Amino acid sequence: MPSETPTLKKALTPVHLWAIGVGLVISGEYFGWNYGWGVAGTVGLLIATLIITLLYFTFIFSFTELTTAIPNAGGPFAYALQAFGPLGALLAGYATLIEFLFATPAIALALGSYVHFLYPVVPVVWCSIGSFAVFTVINLLGIKEAAWFSLIMTIIAIGELLLFIGVVYPYTRIDTFLHNPMPFGWPGVFAALPFAIWLFVCLEGIAMVAEEVKDGKNTIAKGYISAVLTLTFLALTVMISVGGITNWENLDKLDYPMPEAIAIVLGRQNPLTQFFASVGLFGLIASFHGIIISYSRQIFALARSGYLPHGLAQVSKTRKVPVWALIAGAVFGIIALISLDTSKLVILSTIGAVVVYIISMLSLFRLRQTQPALPRSFKAPLYPFFPAIALLLAVITLGAMIYFYSWLSLLFFGGLVAIMGVFIASGRYRKIRQEWGKVVEKVVD
Repeated sequence: MPSETPTLKKALTPVHLWAIGVGLVISGEYFGWNYGWGVAGTVGLLIATLIITLLYFTFIFSFTELTTAIPNAGGPFAYALQAFGPLGALLAGYATLIEFLFATPAIALALGSYVHFLYPVVPVVWCSIGSFAVFTVINLLGIKEAAWFSLIMTIIAIGELLLFIGVVYPYTRIDTFLHNPMPFGWPGVFAALPFAIWLFVCLEGIAMVAEEVKDGKNTIAKGYISAVLTLTFLALTVMISVGGITNWENLDKLDYPMPEAIAIVLGRQNPLTQFFASVGLFGLIASFHGIIISYSRQIFALARSGYLPHGLAQVSKTRKVPVWALIAGAVFGIIALISLDTSKLVILSTIGAVVVYIISMLSLFRLRQTQPALPRSFKAPLYPFFPAIALLLAVITLGAMIYFYSWLSLLFFGGLVAIMGVFIASGRYRKIRQEWGKVVEKVVD
């Protein structure tokens, strides 16, 4: 083990956290959610989205307690480690990596599709691969620089969504939105849950930069709460606006539903259509860039704790960023985008997300019992009801995804079993458990 523990630079304020939080998710307003229309129709997806909105409200207000009490770049991994030990931490770390590492190539493919919409000669896949290269380099410049970039991209993306709503609102018709509203009945609502989650997925990624926050733990709470309120408004407004323009069957299989919706309203050659598609890239860039920040910190934290090769925890001397974690995440993302289509990447990412939510809420309950003296500058409101609601909805959602997307679920849990087997067989589990036991003894004493 190295004598000096790698550390990260503290540079982030509430505005940065709001920008990172909204930026992590805002691409979900631009694409991905519309695949839910194909399995549920407009009203079916809307009902699924309202259920998931309740899940995220209760989850984020509960999760913030963990983030402020244990500000660690590992996020859910660090909370599960304190609550359930090394195997619980491995489950949380694996699920978080799946969530973020599969979300990124999905966004990269959407970036490529938006560029292809504007310039049909540009291949989608090569543009997506190029995106990984460019934004990995930007993240290598440093967290403050990366956060400011995220802030600028997020503000532009929000401005564009508001412009979109203003342009299409006069053309939105409620009878169009209610066309074939629930073609698959209530089963379709459950099948649509992963696509509703896509409107919020990765929001908890704010936790991955907790070690880089200035001026205390209230900063984290402000960042989380302002982000979830912003995203809820945008998600519901955009969904209803797009669904009221044309029959959902025209948009449910596209990676660029919003430019297509504008094209239907104004014409494909209209300058505003072209402008919107161009500016729409900023929303995708904001999320793409923000998730790269998050997955690199998760890889860094897992490597620092011995769950991944320690070289992935290497931090650059000048910029204080996790160099090899950034590079490894980019390589994985490129392989994933070549191997799977967008809808499968979205589903895998959301399966990981829901497992993260379950283990996080269980960690919250466990730590309230085992570590009541843990410093908590922010406590979950209406405890235990908020975390209990979040946990129940997350369990129902996971069950629905296992039922409707069984082979992708098998891929997720098969990977988990394989990694746990390697973890135990390699002796890492024994070593980490011994170190964890010593830490627990000190806490108890």
